[in-house]
Amino acid sequence: MLLAPSLADIERLAQAAVERLPDQFRRHLASVILKVEDFPDETVMAEMNLETEWDLLGLYWGRHVGMKGDVPTGALPDMIFLYRRPMLDVWAESGETLELLVTHVLVHEVGHHFGLSDEAMDEIESSAASE
Repeated sequence: MLLAPSLADIERLAQAAVERLPDQFRRHLASVILKVEDFPDETVMAEMNLETEWDLLGLYWGRHVGMKGDVPTGALPDMIFLYRRPMLDVWAESGETLELLVTHVLVHEVGHHFGLSDEAMDEIESSAASE
């Protein structure tokens, strides 16, 4: 009997992907909390207008890079959420490795936070892919 990858397994894959990112991203991510959860919570679902908890693979929750100088009192730290169960569904259907999928979601969330284009994110993702 095979067991699905755990929350800790996904976190290990994400941490390994962070280590392969270019320096400018790794430096920024040093202060970002990485959380792996099975599904987005009710607050995220409401704010993102999700129809189901399966509709989101990841989320960058925090202030835009251009707004970092003026952090209000009581602001929460920036966080990247990866949602295990929706990612496992995509993984099972896509045929790609779980490592590549986790890297893709991670890069995508960080890239949008930095205001990068999809093309720029593709370049970063290629450089972060394991050899």
